[in-house]
Amino acid sequence: MLRPVATLLAGVALLLVGHGLLTLLLPLRGAAEGFDAVAIGLLGSAYFAGFVAGCLHGPHLARSAGHIRAFAAVVCGVSALAFAYPLLVGEVAWGLMRFGFGYGLAVFYLVVESWLNDRATNATRGLLLGTYIMINHAAMAGGQMMLFAYPVSGFELFALAGILLSVAAIPVALTRLPQPPPITEVRFRPGRLWRASPAGLMGSLMVGVANGAFWGLGPLAAMGFGLDARGAAVFMTVAVLAGAVTQIPVGRLSDRMDRRLVLAALLVLAIATGLALFLAAPGGVALLVLIALFGAVALPCYSLAAAHAYDHADPSDYVGTASSLLLVNGLGSILGPVLAALLLQAAPGGGLFLFMAATHAALLAFILWRLRQRAAPVPALRESFDVAATSPATIGAVLTPATAEAEAPPAAG
Repeated sequence: MLRPVATLLAGVALLLVGHGLLTLLLPLRGAAEGFDAVAIGLLGSAYFAGFVAGCLHGPHLARSAGHIRAFAAVVCGVSALAFAYPLLVGEVAWGLMRFGFGYGLAVFYLVVESWLNDRATNATRGLLLGTYIMINHAAMAGGQMMLFAYPVSGFELFALAGILLSVAAIPVALTRLPQPPPITEVRFRPGRLWRASPAGLMGSLMVGVANGAFWGLGPLAAMGFGLDARGAAVFMTVAVLAGAVTQIPVGRLSDRMDRRLVLAALLVLAIATGLALFLAAPGGVALLVLIALFGAVALPCYSLAAAHAYDHADPSDYVGTASSLLLVNGLGSILGPVLAALLLQAAPGGGLFLFMAATHAALLAFILWRLRQRAAPVPALRESFDVAATSPATIGAVLTPATAEAEAPPAAG
């Protein structure tokens, strides 16, 4: 089943190893260059702003240039940016480059995922996209651990990331797969999503605020706890892998009860572990245990919010629901790093987790209110948890029209 798309998956793995390395390297190098926490937070916001722009404009680019040419163009662009970071050191220059990098990554995901969806059938879609999601998590974690190869202060890690990004184009450019149908338009309809699922919309937004802050400032927080650059790599990798491991079990549990109850339980645990990281300021093994627990309960929250939204989505608006969830989450991710940076400056290390605990507490209050306003959908009419549709590792909205129709969930009661 996987052999026909092996070249696509190889390209994904190579690019995301380079992306994972840069995601960790840039905050650490920025701190070494004298950037303050707010400037580093703005770099994270710029990346997510570019990503949202790429989601909105990427389908037009792919239709006008073709999938392969659009893919080759953005991969060349992001690899050039990797080499440019150490040559143009400065907050403004790096912010513009992070915006461009986010745009390029969004187009990359759009092209690759449209191909994968085009090749998938109802029988193979779970295996195919499940493998793709596993590759996403493993490649990002592997890229972060490549920080051990060279010093943060040198040019070598940027060159390594640039090389990985460049060679990612080779397997995809040489694929024999026919190009898929045009990419589905991204339809941003937050009003419709709010009417269908207020908890899904607010969950996607607030989890974006929290997780955007974590991705943008997590390495800086690790250094605030007294870790060096290599320790920060382990810190981030442990959190990411813990979140990846719990995503499917948590989703399956939510199939058996009101998903909002499971989400509320995760939020309570995320608040508790976030406050523990803030108040205790642990070190050594205790720090790694706490960040693993935090990643295990905080990172799957987007999947539950998305799954709840799909439970209430009309089958005819499946793609629109996915698009709105993605873009609302992206807008939250733009805000998170900037807002969290202010607390991180005041409380190095733990300030980030105080911000995330406060964000999770606000979402918890909203979820508890919604539990009083609306009953859960009838279990027989709910869609089973679908890791491919709800994982933050996927764009989600990139379904071909045929796939969208075939894969639409049943109507919720």
